[in-house]
Amino acid sequence: MFQNLNFTPLTDEEMVERSSLFLAQMKTRRSVRTFSERSVPFEVIENIVMTAASAPSGANKQPWTFVIVSNPEVKRQIREAAEKEEKENYEHRFTREWLEDLNQFGTDWHKEFLEKAPYLIVVFKQVYGVGKEKQRKNYYVNESVGIASGFLLMAIHNAGLVALTHTPSPMKFLTEILNRPSNEKPFLLIPVGFPEKETKVPILKKKSFREVAKVL
Repeated sequence: MFQNLNFTPLTDEEMVERSSLFLAQMKTRRSVRTFSERSVPFEVIENIVMTAASAPSGANKQPWTFVIVSNPEVKRQIREAAEKEEKENYEHRFTREWLEDLNQFGTDWHKEFLEKAPYLIVVFKQVYGVGKEKQRKNYYVNESVGIASGFLLMAIHNAGLVALTHTPSPMKFLTEILNRPSNEKPFLLIPVGFPEKETKVPILKKKSFREVAKVL
């Protein structure tokens, strides 16, 4: 079944202006590790998640689950489990090269932001669907969930909030703490909220258009 596409063409000038304004807005997005305890209306979080859920996916399977955590006790459990894995990473698993690359961010295994941010959004990928009688195949799961996560980060920034794409490894503890089914695997752990006053971020240089694109 099909319906007419809801599409309003823009003039060349409008397209240039809108794309330029959006680029300028997204250039101000930064990953943040110091969060304020200031509350965020849940409606904002719901809108952000539903923006992510509007992303395209293979065969429209929508193979994602967004677990929204605000309960202090659950956040504490997540922090403790994440820090346990990250301590092992920093002290034994990470290579010297990896640690040198991380130096510019001033990070270590302590993850206070996992408790301080008002919300944690944990993105799970559904490696297969669950039908009434059997497993159902999902297509391009990593690609689909990656796109949805990009939508999520843009929606967070557009709402005037900050976030961090946190990927403690391994992340099995998230499945256990959040009691997720066997067909779901953790993909990203994203604290969301307002930045702490006088938050500092590293000075980073992004690649130029010539470095990231090839025009044929």
